[in-house]
Amino acid sequence: MSEFPVRQHVSEGEIVISADELREVARELDLSELIARAGLLRDQGHDTIQTFSPKVFIPLTKLCRDVCHYCTFAKPPRGGEPAYLSPDEVLSIARQGVLAGCHEALFTLGDKPELRYQVAREQLTALGHESTISYLVEMCALVLDETGLLPHANPGVLAAEEIAALRRVTTSQGIMLESAAERLCKRGGPHFGSPDKVPTVRLETLRLAGEQFVPITSGILIGIGETREERIDALLALRELHLEYGHIQEIIIQNFRAKPDTKMAGAPEPDLNELMWTIAISRIAFGPTMNIQAPPNLTPNVFGRLIEAGINDWGGISPVTPDHVNPEAPWPHLEMIAKATEDAGKTLVPRLAIYPEYVEEMEQWQDENVACHVRHVADADGYARCETWSPGSLEPVPVVETKVPFGIRPDAQIEAILKRACDGMRLDESDIVCLFRARGDEVDLISRTADQLRRATVGNVVRYVVNRNINYTNVCYFRCQFCAFSKGKLSENLRGAPYDLSLEEITRRVQEAWDRGATEVCMQGGIHPDYTGNTYLEICRAVRATVPEMHIHAFSPLEVQQGAETLDVPVGVFLEQLRETGLGTLPGTAAEILDDSVRAKLCPDKLDTASWLEVMRVAHQLGFRTTATIMFGHIDNPVHWARHLLRIRDLQAETGGFTEFVPLPFVHMEAPIYLKGYARRGPTWRETILMHSISRLSLHPLIPNIQVSWVKLGANGASACLQSGANDLGGTLMNESISRAAGNEHGQEMGPTDMENLISTIDRVPEQRTTLYQSAPVDQRIKSFAAPPLSPLVQMPAGKYARTGTSSGVAAVGAH
Repeated sequence: MSEFPVRQHVSEGEIVISADELREVARELDLSELIARAGLLRDQGHDTIQTFSPKVFIPLTKLCRDVCHYCTFAKPPRGGEPAYLSPDEVLSIARQGVLAGCHEALFTLGDKPELRYQVAREQLTALGHESTISYLVEMCALVLDETGLLPHANPGVLAAEEIAALRRVTTSQGIMLESAAERLCKRGGPHFGSPDKVPTVRLETLRLAGEQFVPITSGILIGIGETREERIDALLALRELHLEYGHIQEIIIQNFRAKPDTKMAGAPEPDLNELMWTIAISRIAFGPTMNIQAPPNLTPNVFGRLIEAGINDWGGISPVTPDHVNPEAPWPHLEMIAKATEDAGKTLVPRLAIYPEYVEEMEQWQDENVACHVRHVADADGYARCETWSPGSLEPVPVVETKVPFGIRPDAQIEAILKRACDGMRLDESDIVCLFRARGDEVDLISRTADQLRRATVGNVVRYVVNRNINYTNVCYFRCQFCAFSKGKLSENLRGAPYDLSLEEITRRVQEAWDRGATEVCMQGGIHPDYTGNTYLEICRAVRATVPEMHIHAFSPLEVQQGAETLDVPVGVFLEQLRETGLGTLPGTAAEILDDSVRAKLCPDKLDTASWLEVMRVAHQLGFRTTATIMFGHIDNPVHWARHLLRIRDLQAETGGFTEFVPLPFVHMEAPIYLKGYARRGPTWRETILMHSISRLSLHPLIPNIQVSWVKLGANGASACLQSGANDLGGTLMNESISRAAGNEHGQEMGPTDMENLISTIDRVPEQRTTLYQSAPVDQRIKSFAAPPLSPLVQMPAGKYARTGTSSGVAAVGAH
């Protein structure tokens, strides 16, 4: 038996009903009792989420060697008509799907037509293939590579090597069991003459898929002559395979529809009660966590009732192509599906062809060739990313509309969490995760609550500081995977040459900043292999000697730890030395995500979570104030965010040393970890809003200031976050090289006039501040509004590292 994550078998503590108990429940309970029981299970596993997959339907071939008596998809060869879609035709359909916002390319085709039809064999030869499956593999790869749509293939019965070939180019596969009743394959049955519909043959394909860790869809077709008992047999056969391999990601309950010009044209169709009975039994059989689907186009006008019977998914819905298997049943408009979902008290959420629980365990369930494409279109929960916006881009900020009608009572659990947060109580990890997983109107509720809390605690003033960023070197011997200054294997894709500023250039920039109204210089850089703690001390002395009044906000915990180590002194001693030379406060960067399971992949050679917190603890105990940050939206998820926030809160409760908390959305465009296919495209807009709101809520009342990064979100994004719990715009920066190197397009400076215009536009009160949240000196404020243009920067080549950018494994980097 293969090992799979427990929750993909059944959730922890979940009890699977026995086969005998299931049959007894089916006999003894009436329909209303079954639906009530199934509905509770559905909500236990999926809460208010109801999913669908935006897809295109690609009928690669309608030839089939089988002759199912109810099918109109399969067609015999017709003279002059191609047996297969050409590559151009396949790409044309896929590209239409991309333009319509689809994520899935559903390949449907008949079983092995080349075994029955000479024309199929001839056309496959002309296409350069010996089998339909071989051509399918090529077309899946073409769509994946050319469009980014995730292929889902339904080719029927497969051998192990065919499953393996498809696994390399598809995100999921599917084969309907339809029925476990062998008698339906005998003369007079709907599957007579269809060798690929023998239940044991189809179950073997499902078993082989399980052995190869293929997420697969299956299900049953009801109303083709089977009994209720035989339906239960089929469901139990599927459940047995899933309990062994954990690979069946959804169960489809499809109701038979009689079609003209078929042998079953006059057969009775199952009514709504029969369909709901089967859905309820399926939910009871598989328990709360299984994804159970029923196609809405096969029950027009009443499909909304299927939710109460236990489904949590509508299947694939195409805005581009018809349902080629049921062409007489058009897809309901998405607005109708959303309305039916809302009427059932659920929130409609688009998903991918692979379900979130398998996205979370991607290394196990996806070929890496496919996994990189999945990451690029997934959000932090593994659902579909439905926007082109990303942090750092000039794409318009998405317009978020409340999906659930006004007046519907919010989820009681979320209401209770929000109340505890507003009362200043420490939330549990599960509470914070629950907030981050909010959808629909619940996001708006969280945002509004955070903004009300902001107003109650810090008022309507939005503060900012006139400062200058000085990144004194981008040479570093650490290999952080998110860093866009890397001079490793991907250097040809990235920006910037190695540099190492002289003290003269640093102090020139400091003087220029003071003359332009700055009260702070923020100084950070890479961990240069030639730097020691004395380097940082010399930088502070030079700045203090040049402009004694300038506040020095400098050196991440990583730089502090490295400086102390090179001088062979404790961190506390080194910090005291820095204070004596002029250091005022420390930036809380290099935090990324304070969870070592993430850091092991994101920044494996950087200081770990405990070390980061300890440097900050020591700094606070010595009287230093610092900021705290989180960089989110890459390989992390809401659990990691919750742990990070709680670790920051707990340290603040202990020391009180943090002045503000700064969410930093991951800018993906030039980051090596993204270019290698291992990271998402930054957080979604929903996640970005929630991060600022939940930071306010979860850190209340210990950290009063929540800062938004205008350089990563732009003016419109910053404005929205200021109305979702944030109260601080950070610094004017003057120079910004880290986000810019990662692909950021929002510029390097936002001057005081622009800052105050942004703040005033949302009816808030602007105030220029110092690093420690005092009002800026009047003379500096006056200078800041009349600042002349900056002089050109002088980037000194990095000495022995200048020629190639690398030496002994050294890379040029930016700090976060």
